[in-house]
Amino acid sequence: MGAASDDAVKQLALLMDQVEAPLRRTFQNVHQGYPKETLLRFLKAREWNVSKAHKMLVDSLNWRIQNEIDTVLERPIVPVDLYRSIRDSQLVGLSGYTKEGLPVFAVGVGQSTYDKASVHYYVQSHIQINEYRDRVILPMLTEKFGRPVTTCVKVLDMTGLKLSALSQMKMLTSISTVDDLNYPEKTETYYVVNVPYIFSACWKVVKPLLQERTKKKVKVLHGCGRDELLKIMDYSSLPHFCRRESSGSSKHSSTDTDDCYSLDHPFHKELYGHIEEQASRKELIKMGSLHVSIPEPDPDDAKIVEVIQAEFQKIGEQNGSANGHKV
Repeated sequence: MGAASDDAVKQLALLMDQVEAPLRRTFQNVHQGYPKETLLRFLKAREWNVSKAHKMLVDSLNWRIQNEIDTVLERPIVPVDLYRSIRDSQLVGLSGYTKEGLPVFAVGVGQSTYDKASVHYYVQSHIQINEYRDRVILPMLTEKFGRPVTTCVKVLDMTGLKLSALSQMKMLTSISTVDDLNYPEKTETYYVVNVPYIFSACWKVVKPLLQERTKKKVKVLHGCGRDELLKIMDYSSLPHFCRRESSGSSKHSSTDTDDCYSLDHPFHKELYGHIEEQASRKELIKMGSLHVSIPEPDPDDAKIVEVIQAEFQKIGEQNGSANGHKV
């Protein structure tokens, strides 16, 4: 970091020292003993503008308090069959770690259907994965390596992406807004694999709208990306859909213990077991979904969503239909 960056961190730290006690308490759950790294993330997200980063962080801490995020890992989604159906339709999981020790999260963008539960359950599950990553996995890695490990990488599988994904735009926008405003700069790099034409067309029009910092994070790889990904991780950490060319991300292309989306994968078993254990320590288990308030998206992000929707519609018209025809 340069002198200007150091100065910005010091200014933001002084401002955070002045916030009320409830905000300081939830801030501890966010930074997990490494406040400087957290301040840096919020500063990066606001282009090093201290006052904007301060507002963003305070807004995020208030959001956590209002929505009881600090106790979200004490609220299992029950019954387990409901949680299993969420895992089958919201495809995300931890496949392993990079050679530098960063967690590798796989996301099945193209084949996630989000059609087995209400939006509240999907948002709750997404937040639980974020919180488990930040409050359990990353601190464990920090202790293991003796240095702060505060970020991850994501491998986004576009297999099966269709025009019908437009109907999921509201859900995806809700989840991305939660991430952008409350978990900024947690992903070092996004590796995009198994790219169909529809993604390439959208990426072409969206890329110029992104901040340079974001553009540098996105790496669109050839095919399943196996050879490129093996430069940064071992074969055992590759997501199942990257392990052989043309394998796609079929939910049934590998065993459930290899498929990091599955509830039977060690990551999801550990996550769900952790939440059940935390809940068992409480006298009263809160049932039902957690209704998290979704913040208003940043105007620039809202514009990007509009561009994506327009591009989807244009492609649909070019193909004579926007009824889910695969392109």
